[in-house]
Amino acid sequence: MILAGIQKLTLLDFPGRVACTVFTGGCNLRCPYCHNASLVLPDRGRGRLDEGELFAFLEKRRGVLDGVAVSGGEPLLQTDLPDFLKKLRDMGFLVKLDTNGTKPRELRRLIDAGLVDRIAMDVKGAPESYGRCCGLESMEVSPVRESVSLLLEGRVEYEFRTTAVKGLHVREDFQKIGKWISGAREYYLQGFIDSGDLIDGVCLSAFTKAEMEGLLGEVLPLVPSAKLRGV
Repeated sequence: MILAGIQKLTLLDFPGRVACTVFTGGCNLRCPYCHNASLVLPDRGRGRLDEGELFAFLEKRRGVLDGVAVSGGEPLLQTDLPDFLKKLRDMGFLVKLDTNGTKPRELRRLIDAGLVDRIAMDVKGAPESYGRCCGLESMEVSPVRESVSLLLEGRVEYEFRTTAVKGLHVREDFQKIGKWISGAREYYLQGFIDSGDLIDGVCLSAFTKAEMEGLLGEVLPLVPSAKLRGV
């Protein structure tokens, strides 16, 4: 596992649970608004977190932490992720996984093996403009579609989420996203925040709260569970 960091306590990343968040290094997308560029770009790479040190920390937190959120980067790029998650399970921790949805085969294997309790998947934009939102104009969207369909089966607790970014998204995008994930159990529209560690923040900005409420209104008829987050 390429482990790039840890947040030792979070009450937000794993809803309803007291958890820590472990970050993996590397990603196959280049979303310009990504707020963790140092996890994505090799030339900005963070230091490595020793796996032995991580598990020593977790051993001390048994009975204190409910679970571990595994984020990135894109964790499903790590070929030894199933073994890593099994170790977490064997220690008694619940597991939440963040993913961009581009690795549906690997995602299905984790679900089939019972190695994840909750999955948070980013829906970057409307299918027609997906590559632009991901910084890869020629991106093939079919794997993401497959992951959306997999989660909509409801075999594991899940959420979809979209970071709304002025300069990348328009109101009509959220009508299309609503049709795509119609009936989803949980969907969150997140406000864009410039972390200072963006891949390419040129010409990007946040929607106002009123504008975000308008975007939410485009989604609600098809995804009644939709809510704003961090706005």
